[in-house]
Amino acid sequence: MRPGIILLREGTDTSQGKPQLISNINACCAVAEAVSSTLGPRGMDKLVFDGRKVTISNDGATIMKLLEIAHPAAKTLVDISASQDAEVGDGTTSVVLIAAEILKQVKPFIEEGVHPQVLVKAMRDSCR
Repeated sequence: MRPGIILLREGTDTSQGKPQLISNINACCAVAEAVSSTLGPRGMDKLVFDGRKVTISNDGATIMKLLEIAHPAAKTLVDISASQDAEVGDGTTSVVLIAAEILKQVKPFIEEGVHPQVLVKAMRDSCR
């Protein structure tokens, strides 16, 4: 059995373990902060300029689509938002904020060295 060959772009972060988990959580929280001010009756509009056109919206799904997110973990939040929009048509900002809040609450446990599988099992047990 030959070892696999992994091709990465120059400058790609190859960190693993706890530092990578913390980095992923921080990226997801940054995306959530970008759309959090659009939620609720006093939600504010966001102005997004992509180099060619300007879009003003307070719709979480629209903003998430317009953001050019490169971080793989943060892209998961975009996928969550798109799935919610396709399935229900509403609540896109809420699911992003809930997912980010769960990650934010889990972060101290990861920093203490609790294994992610233990945390996932605890969350599944709490759901039941």
